[in-house]
Amino acid sequence: MRIPRFKLERFFADYEFNVEHLLCGSDCESMSIAELLALEPGAETQFHSHWLGYTESNGSPLLREAICSLYETMVPSDILVHAGAEEAIFTLMNAVLESGDHIIVHSPCYQSLAEIARTIGCEVALWRAQEANEWALDLDELRNMICDRTKLIVVNLPHNPTGYLMSQSEFLQVSDIARDNDILLLCDEVYRESEYDPGDRLPAACDLGPHAISLGVMSKTYGLPGLRIGWLATRNADVLQRVVEMKDYTTICCSAPSEWLATLALRHRRLLVARNLEIIRSNLTLLDAFFEKHAEVFSWIRPKAGAIAFPKWLGGNIDDFTRVLVKEASVLLLPGSLFDDPNHHFRIGFGRQSFPEALSKLDLFLKKPV
Repeated sequence: MRIPRFKLERFFADYEFNVEHLLCGSDCESMSIAELLALEPGAETQFHSHWLGYTESNGSPLLREAICSLYETMVPSDILVHAGAEEAIFTLMNAVLESGDHIIVHSPCYQSLAEIARTIGCEVALWRAQEANEWALDLDELRNMICDRTKLIVVNLPHNPTGYLMSQSEFLQVSDIARDNDILLLCDEVYRESEYDPGDRLPAACDLGPHAISLGVMSKTYGLPGLRIGWLATRNADVLQRVVEMKDYTTICCSAPSEWLATLALRHRRLLVARNLEIIRSNLTLLDAFFEKHAEVFSWIRPKAGAIAFPKWLGGNIDDFTRVLVKEASVLLLPGSLFDDPNHHFRIGFGRQSFPEALSKLDLFLKKPV
């Protein structure tokens, strides 16, 4: 299997740990193991005595039970735990797709949501978000894209990199379109529970029927990417069985300490969500003021959820701008070209406590004489 270079991940490999100010991270504020264990009396002792043998391929029963609390209709047998969301995407697509299939993918997107299917030999049709309509998607366009070979529709809601979130009515229509055409629906929901208005939260795809699959992870809303715990949730037992058999060729099972810590974190997820939403809202206020101040060089569509947005640089080539910014100010933005966006957008991340300092460095850079 020869898969193209993952542009975004190679970009981060070059820069993420070599700059002073990361201004494009997609995750929320993290914490130490000690801070996580402090959330529950007796957790430290229990963690130290946790057995380091193999875990179940599907994930530990307690973790799968905790993940079910995120949904309305799931039971532990509907959950398949993975080593992060990336592995879940890889195993699912290799389990359900074959060469010649047609899939439809919400775009711009995290590269693996399209690239893995292309490598399998699928035709990938990009369902493009419309910047002119605040990154909305056209449902009639989706209907017209479907053909007799369409096997999978992939959406990402809340969306990375734009922070877009469609209405519940639109989302239910997407689900109906998939179900009525006997197409699987994969919804990347890694930013679920980070909606700025809880009333905007969409139902989880997996709760809408066995045609739908939800992708979740500990990394984004909960701010625990170091655990490397993600999952698929679906009532489609056939799909889950095919995926777990594919997973036997990847990680087989996940890290026992990570599963234990993820279970603990999910028991206290409302605290983690509240903390990170407070950081996001505070940073969004700073961003609103920043983009108003620099309206001559940036175009700004305010996101509805998550810790990321996709503004546009009006001052020229975004790749050139980000390179100079790293070199002269040690501030990292993510150019939209890494999402195959040709229009000089960039991803900015504002889920961390270090954001105000990083934004101030960008502000100072913009004040420098050209």
